[in-house]
Order: sequence, then structure tokens, then C-alpha cells
Amino acid sequence: MKTETKTDKSIEIDREESNFHFDVDYKHDAGRGLDEETIDFISNVKKEDQWIREFRQRALKVFNKKEMPTHWASKDLNSINFDEIRYYLSAGEAPKRSWEDVPDEMKETFERLGIPEKERKFLAGVEAQFDSEAAYSNVKDAVSEQGVIFVNSSEGLAEHADIFKKWFGKVIPTGDNKFSALNSAVFSGGSFIYVPPGVKVKHPLQAYFRINAEQFGQFERTLIIVDEGAELTYMEGCTAPKFETNTLHSAVVELVAMKNAKIQYITVQNWSANVFNLVTKRGLAHEGAEVRWIDCNIGSRLTMKYPGVIMKGEGARGEVISIALANDGQHQDTGAKMIHAADNTSSNVVSKSISVGEGRSTYRGHVHIPKHLKGCKNNTECDALLINSKSRTDTYPAVTVRGNQHSTQHEASVSQVSEEQIFYMKQRGLSEAEAMSLSVNGFVNDLVREFPMEYSVELKRLIDLEMEGSVG
Repeated sequence: MKTETKTDKSIEIDREESNFHFDVDYKHDAGRGLDEETIDFISNVKKEDQWIREFRQRALKVFNKKEMPTHWASKDLNSINFDEIRYYLSAGEAPKRSWEDVPDEMKETFERLGIPEKERKFLAGVEAQFDSEAAYSNVKDAVSEQGVIFVNSSEGLAEHADIFKKWFGKVIPTGDNKFSALNSAVFSGGSFIYVPPGVKVKHPLQAYFRINAEQFGQFERTLIIVDEGAELTYMEGCTAPKFETNTLHSAVVELVAMKNAKIQYITVQNWSANVFNLVTKRGLAHEGAEVRWIDCNIGSRLTMKYPGVIMKGEGARGEVISIALANDGQHQDTGAKMIHAADNTSSNVVSKSISVGEGRSTYRGHVHIPKHLKGCKNNTECDALLINSKSRTDTYPAVTVRGNQHSTQHEASVSQVSEEQIFYMKQRGLSEAEAMSLSVNGFVNDLVREFPMEYSVELKRLIDLEMEGSVG
């Protein structure tokens, strides 16, 4: 494997915190390229039932038939060589329930990323995925005693098939898009969570997804079902080291909020600049339920991610709050999809993007309210901040409202950090980088408050690092 390139560490915060990898002796390696043999290899290693093998094979056919997207951020996608990607890598061990039992190189990876400390301080449970499989999975006794299930997707399939199979692939069909089909063919890892009726999980559950290998694709599949009147906050973090070759991350996340249930799904990604992050995320909200996505996208070469909510039951609510930061050579193509499918449903989208250097950010939204409904509401706000004269931002909102018994509003703004503002702060003792960071943090501060304290601190640290490198 190629070794990572070291950068200047003169600043207080370690820029290379997640830029490291280990040479791992993988017991199971599907090799490069994708065909029916790859699917059989994955199914055989996982000892899957026949219906899952057939599900994968059908998905592979759908993937091969679907054309690569010819719109949106599709130009960069042409550089993905699916024949060079490794689709499954595993050390061949079941996830450990104790950190002491995790293999040394994996344990060191997650310790350097601070996962055990976060688990001790404020989490109800953690799953840590290393390449294709979970290395560690644990839920605290107080939570499991309430009947909460928190395992990886393979365990969910094997041990809770009655619940898993009912909703698997129902919120996001295989043929939804080319990359949801790819995930359906080769998925591995991810979380399966079930919260019983009336149970309110007091502390967040977290999953951490780590790509360690070069020219690798990570395809976790997450399914979360929160039953009637129950509540859950789930958080995920994502990192990968810097390689010279492309890395692919293509996840599928399905959320199901039953009557009067609440799901809050928080993501903070800090992918390296060689990662293609092509993710499909969608929630289904039944009567009186709420699905809330809080999304922070930093890093990656290209991110295409549009969390969505289908408001299926009367009084359901969907919300997407997102922050995206695009630096040189990066394109953050993010947004939201809100589908109103019942009376008196409401949705809210608040998106803030920052473009640095020659970075490009794009908001792409879709709100749909059909004619036969009544009393639906939507609010969409898109704000963009340009740091340099070469920065770029685009906004493509699509709001389709039929009938006259609904309320919708859309607001968008683009602003640029002024030289006068930077000069003013420099005169008061701040460096140019500090002044830039202060401007950006002020721009997103109202959204950062939506993150748990530990994550908001980390988010501000990441923004400081990105801005430190933007000056000059």
C-alpha cells in the first residue's frame, strides 16, 4: 500500500488525525471487479439465506442496466473504474463486544479517532465498522434491557429476520438509482436498530465507518425502525486516509418512524479528498411521526447526497438541516427531498454551504405536494457563502405544489466574505485564517447548535482546519 503524505503540523489541531492506515491481513478478499462471482463470494462468506443471494443477484442486473447519471454532478463520476474497486474485505472475525478483544490495528484506529472516549462519555451504544465489517458492536445494558436492538446488518438478518425482512428495501427500492442498486448487490456492514413501542432512548447510538484499504468500496446498509411513540437519536461519523487512487463510498440508509415516533439522524463526515461519496438516505414517517436529518459534509472529492422524508401519515413531519463545505478540488452536491403523501404534513429544509478557493457547492432540492391533499406546509432556506472570487455555488430548488390548500415558502441567499470585514478583524489582532474561520463559524453557528455538544466542537475544529488552509 502507498504510505500517507505528511503535512505541516505547526498548528495546534492535528490535520492528520484521520490520515493513517494499517496493513491488514484480510482473511476474505473478493478481489477487484464486480460480477456474479463477487456476489456469490460475499454471500458464501456471510453464509446468507438464499433469498438474500437472489436479492443481490437481481440488484447486480439492475446496476448493470442503469446508465451512469448524465446530469447533476455526473462529470466526475466518469473517473470511477468499477473494475478496479475491491468490493469486500474482511478480517473474518465476528464483531467484538469488548474493546480489549478488538484486533490491535483496528483498536488503535478507533482509539486514535476517539471512539472509546465518546462511548464512555455520552453514548448509549457504539458500532465501529472497519472496511466491510463491524469490528466492534456494543449497546449498554440499560438500553438493551428496554428491548432495543442495536447490531450490524448481518446480525440483523440472521437474528431478527422477521423485523428486518419486513422493511428491508421497502423505503429505498433497489432500482431507485444506479448506486442504490450497487449497494443492494454488495452491501455489507451498517446498523440495524429496532426501538420497541414507547421506548425513548435517552442517549444517542453511534456508528463509525472507517475505510482503511486503498481502491476499496464501502457499502454499508443501515435500517432503523422506531416503533409507535418511541424516540431515537443516531449519529454516524465517517473518515478515510488519503490515497492517490479513488475510493468509493455508497451507502443506503432506510428509516421507518411508526405512529408518533421520532428519529433524529446526525451525520458528520470528514472524508479525504479522493473519496466519491454517493449515498441514498430516506425516511418514512407515519401518522404524527417525525424524521429529522442533521447532515454535515466536509471533505470528499464528490458528495451526492439528498436525505429525504416521505410523510405517509397525517400530521407527519420531515426536516433536513445541512452544512456543506467545499474546498479546492471538491464538489458538495447536497440537498433534500420532501414528499408529502398525507394531509396536514409539514417539512422544513435549511441548507448552508461554504465554497472555498475553487470549491463548488450545490443545493439540489425536491418538494412534492400533490393536488388531492390539504393543509400541507413546506419551508426551504438555502444560504451560500463564497470565500474567494473563484468559489462557486449553485441552487436548484424544485417545488411542485398542486392545489390551493397548502403553504410553501422558499428563500435563498448568496454572500461573500468582504475584504473590509477581514481587514476589520485583522486590525483587532486576528490572523487572516482566524478571521476567515470566525466568519464561517458565524455563518453556520445557528445550525451547529443543532448538533450534540461533542459533535459541534468537532465540527468547529474541522471548519477551522479547512479555513486555515484556504488563505494564501
